[in-house]
Amino acid sequence: MTTILVTGGTGTLGRLVVERLRAGGHEVRVLSRHSEPYAVDLRAGGAALDAAVAGVDTIVHCATAQKGDEQAAQNLIGAARGAGVRHLVYISIVGVDEVPFPYYRSKLAVERLVEESGIGWTVLRATQFHDLLIMMFQGLSKLPVMFLPAGVRDQPVEVAEVADRLVELAAAAPAGRVEDVGGPEERPLESFARAYLKASGRRRAVVNVPLWGAAYRGFRSGGHLAPRRAVGKGSFEEHLKRRFGGGHVQSGTGRSGV
Repeated sequence: MTTILVTGGTGTLGRLVVERLRAGGHEVRVLSRHSEPYAVDLRAGGAALDAAVAGVDTIVHCATAQKGDEQAAQNLIGAARGAGVRHLVYISIVGVDEVPFPYYRSKLAVERLVEESGIGWTVLRATQFHDLLIMMFQGLSKLPVMFLPAGVRDQPVEVAEVADRLVELAAAAPAGRVEDVGGPEERPLESFARAYLKASGRRRAVVNVPLWGAAYRGFRSGGHLAPRRAVGKGSFEEHLKRRFGGGHVQSGTGRSGV
């Protein structure tokens, strides 16, 4: 079995990737800012990063932040080249080339760095995780009225399914840009919000508000969706039931992927 380094290995996605790789018999190194013995800030790089990648065959790059992803990727790629890493697997987001959202632009820039790294590479794009929608709805429901961007649909996917796919890719040969992974159902954001409110026991009025700007137009036009790659199995309602318990939560009206 190979030695695999997982960046962001203590995060929502990374920890599941680590668990699955170890269960498959791989030697796994967990890199994060606070996880010894490979506590590394990728944005700073340096000797600690060089030590973390020494002797590694494959890197699964899950670490991400609102700022600094490009610098982190440059440092990681430089260290990986020096260590002779043969395969770099990167998790990206569906729509990074369609929606001019600053975080998406950064993810697209990292994709290009990976592609031009000189290392064998694989890039997987996924739609948003169920967990991210819940985190967003938790923030939006702090007010008596939940304001949502009008006309936006979403297609969330179960993070465990993305982890499973990343593990498959990490154990295989470099494959370039592989097919996207999308959640099983595309439907209005309001439908997901109401399902969250019901499952969490919160009572809030929901108001759809038209916004402006190129990023909003990109989301409204569905640039972040992958209806032809609706390969996920776990629904948002199933995720809510595991998260909050309680009674049955019915699926909202939506359009299944092809």
